[in-house]
Amino acid sequence: MLRLAAASLAGTAIEFYDFFVYGTAAALVLGPLFFPTFSPVAATLAAFGTFGVGFVARPLGSILFGHFGDRRGRRPVLVASLLLTGASTVAVGCVPSYGSIGVAAPVLLLVLRFLQGLGLGGEWGGAVLLTAEHAPAGRRGLWSSFPQIGPAVGFLLANGVMLALSAALTDAQFAQWGWRVPFWVAGALALGGLWLRSSLVESPRFLEIDDHARVPLAEVAREHWRLVLLTAGALSVGYAIFYAVTTWSLAYGTERLGVGRTEMLACIMAAVVVKGSLTPLVALLSDRYGRRPLCLLGCTAAALWMFPMVALLATGAPLLMFLGFLGALLAFVTMFAVLGAYLPELYEPRVRCTGAAVGYNLGGVLGGALTPIVATALAEHSGRVPWGVGAYLTGVALFSLGCFALLPETRPVEVEVAVVEPVAG
Repeated sequence: MLRLAAASLAGTAIEFYDFFVYGTAAALVLGPLFFPTFSPVAATLAAFGTFGVGFVARPLGSILFGHFGDRRGRRPVLVASLLLTGASTVAVGCVPSYGSIGVAAPVLLLVLRFLQGLGLGGEWGGAVLLTAEHAPAGRRGLWSSFPQIGPAVGFLLANGVMLALSAALTDAQFAQWGWRVPFWVAGALALGGLWLRSSLVESPRFLEIDDHARVPLAEVAREHWRLVLLTAGALSVGYAIFYAVTTWSLAYGTERLGVGRTEMLACIMAAVVVKGSLTPLVALLSDRYGRRPLCLLGCTAAALWMFPMVALLATGAPLLMFLGFLGALLAFVTMFAVLGAYLPELYEPRVRCTGAAVGYNLGGVLGGALTPIVATALAEHSGRVPWGVGAYLTGVALFSLGCFALLPETRPVEVEVAVVEPVAG
C-alpha cells in the first residue's frame, strides 16, 4: 500500500503541477503577452478565460478515460493521461507570443490548455481508484488521501519554480523567457512519473468485476445522474476556494494592491504547505467519524470565513493575507481530504471510474473555471475591500452545503459478531 500510495501521490503531483503552472502564469504574464491589445483588466480576464477552458475539458477527459478505466482497467488510464498532460504542458512553453505570430498565439494557447484539462480529467479517477480499491476498508480514507496530497505538492512545485525565477530574473527577463521554464520542466517530471507508474498492478476490485458496463457513461446518465449532479454541486465550493486563493488573489494582489510577486506567492505557498500537511490527518478522522460529517463541517466553515478572508487580503499585509488564505484552505481540506474515499464509495464498481471522475470534474467547471473570472469582474467594481467576491464565495459555499446535506454517508461500519456459547440442556 505504501508503494502504491507513493506512486499515486507522485503522479497526481506531476499532473497537477502541469495544471497549476498555467494558472500562475495566467495570473502573472499571459494577459500582456497573448492579449496585448486589451486593457490590463480585460487581458487578465482573457487569460483567465483560457485558464477556464482546462476545467471545461476535464469532464470530457473523465468521460473518455473513464470509459477505458471501467472497461480496460485503472492502470492504463494513469499512463495515457500523464503522457497527454505532460506533452501539452511542454508545448505551452513553446508557443510564441502575440507579437510574433498574432492571433494564432492565443488560439494555440487555448487548444493546448484544452488538452491539459483533458488529460487531468482522466488522471484523478485512475489514481484515486487504484489506491482506494487496494486499501483495506477500515483505512480507506487514510490511504486514499495520498493522491489528494498530490495537488498541494504540484502547486508548491509549480509556484516554487515560478517564485525562484521571479526572484532571480528582472521583470523583462521573466516576461520574455523566464515564465516558459516551468512548462519545460514538466517534460522531465512526466518521464519520472511514467517510470514510477510502470510497476503498478491493476486494482483487485476491478479484476473481480465479471460484467463490465458496455457504455459506462450511458449507465451513469441513466442510473446515477442525480448523484453526479449532487457531487458536482457539493464540490464546487472547494474549487472556488482553492482558485480564489491560488489564482485570483495572486492577480488581485499584484495588480490592484501593488504587492510584489514574491510576497504574494510566498503567502499562498505557506498556506498550501499547511493544507497539504493536514490532509492525511483529516482523512484518518473520516475513517473514524465518517466522510459526510467532515464535508458538512468544512462547507460551513467556508461559508463563515469568506468575508474575513477578502478583508484580510485587502490589507496587503503578508501575515494577515497568509491568515486569510490559511483559514480558507483549512475549510477546503476538511472537505477535499476525504474525497479519495468518499466519491468511489458513492458509485458501484462497474461505473466507478466514470461516475466519480465526472462528478469530481464537473465541480471544477462550476467552481474552478468561473471563480477567477467572476471574482476579477466583481473586484473591478468594488472599493479597496472586494466584498462582492466574499458574497459570491459565501453563496457558492451555501449552495454546496445543501448538496452535501443530500448525499449519503458511505464509511464502512465494522460489525462485531458476538460468539454465543451453547447452553447445555
